[in-house]
Amino acid sequence: MTFFLQNVINAISLGGLDALIALGIAVLFSIMKLVNFAHGELIMIGGYTLFLLHGVPLPLALIAVVLVVIFAALLMERAAFRTVRSADPATLLVTSFAISFLLQNVALLTMGAQAKSVALPDFVTSSIPLGDLRVANLDLLTIAVTVVLLAGLVLFLRRTDLGVQMRAAAEDFQMARLLGVRANRVVATAFAISGALAGVVSTLYVSRTAALDPTMGVQPVLVGFVACVIGGLGSLSGAALGGFLLGIVTVALQVLLPIELRPSREAFSFVIVVGVLLLRPHGMLGARWLKERV
Repeated sequence: MTFFLQNVINAISLGGLDALIALGIAVLFSIMKLVNFAHGELIMIGGYTLFLLHGVPLPLALIAVVLVVIFAALLMERAAFRTVRSADPATLLVTSFAISFLLQNVALLTMGAQAKSVALPDFVTSSIPLGDLRVANLDLLTIAVTVVLLAGLVLFLRRTDLGVQMRAAAEDFQMARLLGVRANRVVATAFAISGALAGVVSTLYVSRTAALDPTMGVQPVLVGFVACVIGGLGSLSGAALGGFLLGIVTVALQVLLPIELRPSREAFSFVIVVGVLLLRPHGMLGARWLKERV
């Protein structure tokens, strides 16, 4: 029973992290129909910011990381995506890949190719006893942060004027603009939310790996994209659901697979994804068609 509960906690923690990554991607796709693969580089920017702020009190460092990544996301929107916002999906996708490649090389030139280690406070790396369990503080922190951010995002989208405008834009951007929704403001807000999520994810992700390099954002953005596909592209609730399901599947495979196959658990996860898409081609909560882009 203890072993089972331990893995349940691990699955919820990993699923929460995957859900936050997926939401950062989905919030842009829901409005712009943009799959932003440069989202991984926002996570990378947050990781290096945390590394450079070594010695700064952790609460101040975490706030600084989120603010820096939000600024980077807004700069990305203004400098790269605003001019191609009405382009075809292929152009948007190529643009995101180009930004991703550019930022990776900037990090390579400025920070070097060698992986950097990040010193973490003891309370992050330690664990606490809960009955017969020993639960990692990082798992509890990840779960708590996920719950707070999910609740905050729901309240923002449902209870604020800007959130309602974003929901309207996600349903039909052209109609929303005719009704007075300011496109630049809504899109910039979506990028800011995506950046804030990436900033939080970067601290949690680096806390798990304790290391970072210029390509560290590639794997999490692929995981987030897969979670979005499972839940249904364009659906925020679907992205969160897909993230949690992917985390559960990953932990389950880690437990059930023979030792020699465990390093390939991601491949088995993708096989399960293919099975889900065969049964639900539009994802678990996805729309059956994509609306016209802005």
